[in-house]
Amino acid sequence: MKVIQGQPVDIENRRIFSAEISIENGKIAKIEEKQHDVKSFLLPGFIDAHIHIESSMLVPTEFARLAVIHGTVATVSDPHEIANVLGKEGVKFMIENGKKSPLKFNFGAPSCVPATSFETSGAVINAEGIKELLALPEIKYLAEMMNYPGVIFKDEEVLKKIAWAKHFNKPTDGHAPGLRGEDAKKYTEAGISTDHECYTYEEAEEKLDLGMKVIIREGSAAKNFEALIDLLPEHYKNMMFCSDDKHPDDLVLGHINQLCARAVAKGIDVFKVLKVACINPVNHYNLEVGQLKVGDPADFIAVNDLTNFKVLQTYIDGELVAENGKSHIQASAFEKPNNFNTSFKNPEDFEVKATGKAVKVIEAMDGELITNEVRLQALEKDGNLISDIENDILKIAVVNRYEDKPAAVAFIKNFGLKKGAIASSVAHDSHNIIAVGTSDKEICNAINLIIKHKGGICSVDKNDEKVLPLPIAGIISDKDGWETGRLYQEIDEMAKDLGSTLKAPFMTLSFMALLVIPDLKLSDKGLFSGKQFDFVDLVSN
Repeated sequence: MKVIQGQPVDIENRRIFSAEISIENGKIAKIEEKQHDVKSFLLPGFIDAHIHIESSMLVPTEFARLAVIHGTVATVSDPHEIANVLGKEGVKFMIENGKKSPLKFNFGAPSCVPATSFETSGAVINAEGIKELLALPEIKYLAEMMNYPGVIFKDEEVLKKIAWAKHFNKPTDGHAPGLRGEDAKKYTEAGISTDHECYTYEEAEEKLDLGMKVIIREGSAAKNFEALIDLLPEHYKNMMFCSDDKHPDDLVLGHINQLCARAVAKGIDVFKVLKVACINPVNHYNLEVGQLKVGDPADFIAVNDLTNFKVLQTYIDGELVAENGKSHIQASAFEKPNNFNTSFKNPEDFEVKATGKAVKVIEAMDGELITNEVRLQALEKDGNLISDIENDILKIAVVNRYEDKPAAVAFIKNFGLKKGAIASSVAHDSHNIIAVGTSDKEICNAINLIIKHKGGICSVDKNDEKVLPLPIAGIISDKDGWETGRLYQEIDEMAKDLGSTLKAPFMTLSFMALLVIPDLKLSDKGLFSGKQFDFVDLVSN
């Protein structure tokens, strides 16, 4: 029997006391009140209530090695990134890899593969595929239903997927940014139980009133903490924390522990904050994660205080998996499945003939997934429309990575590059190749570097190039989290040296092909308006 001393935090009963916790066979056998000199606080481990592990560019086992340092003991993970590349086999790869780690990964069945019919993905998961996945005990829920128009207008295939979730008594996650009023009511009544996409206080409050659980998201690109945190004191029973998408360099620095510290710094009651961070996900998703109670799995953490939440120790199933910033989880071997079938490109593939100078331009928003549509004058040269560096109207291209097809090309504002180009095969949700650059040649060079490595992110400028290969599905590194984080940071810094003013240029770039987030985006098939939910012409009359 293992005995741990500390100051347990009883979240439900709102008390802190001196005690010894006895652990036997991975479970908490006893919690005995006892005076001692150990001042560290013991609390249930943190849970990320909605995350795409793939966005860390790490396999689950490597993600776990970093996350446990920050007190994370479990995640609610939507594997739709790898599913869009490899289908059901990609989901099963994540499940099997996750089993090699003590961290408790709770995967969902990706509901939108592909996310829309307006892009090319590497796989399709229909209602029968959803049924197969939901029948697996490792699948805890139907993952984010991004096709909210399909829900509202009762698309037969969409409703079948939700029906299978109800059949297996597993919740359905939502994804409906900006959805309000009667449409939000229809969406909720169809069986959607959460939303992590609220970007205003009023929207989140309305969805809470409709019976949804609202998840406060703070990722590498999308950050809604400040907009929504003031709802927590009143609605703490129906809220959770998540990161959604977190790049490796950010994961090295912190995870859900950071959100707890920020919430407490705002004067919010610590018991309410911890209920959101540690308890609510367990109850909502029926997770097999301990809540610091007798008979529960011994999943808990020791922290130095209840303000900064510096994690001293992390225990999962009674085993010490991290201590004082060092992970005790060992690296595991894994396979490298992929799906990459496109040829090298030429600069001419990215030319745009000047049939008019007024164009619809994607306006990227720093720290947001949403974009605006602005109409501006493009720069013309030799009968072609080209990047206008001076006015920050740069060319953006998306290349189908599953087969040889013509590139889709448009223009984007707010990336700020003064030279060179950046590219990535992490491009939600179908993960084609996306690039922004100052010339057709630089864009071509960046895209060809991604093709050469069959996936990755890169920054290029004339004779200088930096690349992080992503050989697993073209979206995941085969390196450990620290090395991946270091390489990512170098490429990110080079992008900023090229002129980008964005806080996370590659994370922002990865969402410029995400058609289900309004307004103007670019898929491999063309320029797309989220408001009209259809393709639109680049040249504006």
